[in-house]
Amino acid sequence: MKTENTIREQYPLPQDLNVLLTVAAKGSFAEAARHLGQSPAYISKRIATLEKTLQTQLLHRTTRQLTFTEEGVSALDWATRVIDNLDDMVTELSKTKENPRGQLHICSSFGFGRAHVAPALAELSAGYPELDIHFDVFDRNVDLIAEGFDVEIYIGDQLPPQYICKQLASHERILCATPDYLRRYGTPQTIDELANHQCLTIKDRHLINGSWQLDHCEGGKKSVKINGTLTSNNGDIVRQWALNHRGIMLRAYWDVKQLIEQGTLVQILPHYTQPANIWAVYPKRLSTSAKTRVCVEFLAKRFQSLSK
Repeated sequence: MKTENTIREQYPLPQDLNVLLTVAAKGSFAEAARHLGQSPAYISKRIATLEKTLQTQLLHRTTRQLTFTEEGVSALDWATRVIDNLDDMVTELSKTKENPRGQLHICSSFGFGRAHVAPALAELSAGYPELDIHFDVFDRNVDLIAEGFDVEIYIGDQLPPQYICKQLASHERILCATPDYLRRYGTPQTIDELANHQCLTIKDRHLINGSWQLDHCEGGKKSVKINGTLTSNNGDIVRQWALNHRGIMLRAYWDVKQLIEQGTLVQILPHYTQPANIWAVYPKRLSTSAKTRVCVEFLAKRFQSLSK
C-alpha cells in the first residue's frame, strides 16, 4: 500500500504545476513571484521540488534569460491539462449552476471590453464570489485553446468555425461624421459618393481589401471602395479623428449613440449599415462547464439592451 508521503513524492503537487505555468506565462521567476504574491525564493523552491519529483531538468536559467528544456516543454503541456482537468472537476462538482467556482478567463476587443464587458464582469463577480475572473483585451485574433481562454466576447459575424458561438445581442455599425465636416465637404447622398470623402478606417478584420462591406436595409450588400489618409488599428483613435472633423467613420452604434443624440455626430446614409452582432465564443459546450454557462447566460441578459 502506498503511504501519503510516497504519493506526495511520486506525483507533482498542483500548486507546483501552477507555479511552472506562471513562470512560463510571465517569462521570469521575479514576474511569476509578483503575480502570485510570493517571493522569488518561493518560486525557485517550488520549481526545484517539481524537478526533483519529475526527476528531470525543466528550465535553463541565466542572468539574462530563462528557457525551457525539451522535457520542460512537455511538462508545460501536461501541467496545462492537469490544471484544466482539476478546474473542470471543481466546476462540475459545484452543487448548482448558481454557485460556480474556479478560474474564468475572458477576452474581448479594447473598446467594447472597456465600455461594456468590464462593468458586466464586475457585476458577475459580485453575484458569484467563488469565480476567479481574469479579463484580457486585444485588438487581434485570439486562439482560445492555445491561450487558455474560456470565453471571447466577439463583435461581428466573421465567426471562427472551430468554436461554439452564441449571439448575445443584435447590433450594427453606422456611418457618421461631425456636422462641421459635413458643412465643409457636403453630406453624401448616395453610397458611391463616399469615394469623394475622407474615410477614417480601422485596419482590422472588418476592412476587406480597402473596402467597407455594407448591408442595405431593404436587402442586398454593397462593397464600397473607400479613400482616406488616416488609418489606425484602434477604434478610439479613429473616433477621435472623426470628432476632430477629419472625416467619415464606420463605427458601432453602441460607441456613438450618445454622441449622435447630443448632435456631436450625425448619421449619414442611414439605409446602409454593417452587421456588428455581439457573440460569446467558447471552445466547450456550456453543458460541460457551469462557470462558462453562468457567464454566457449573464452576459446575454446584460447585453440585450444593446440590441439594435
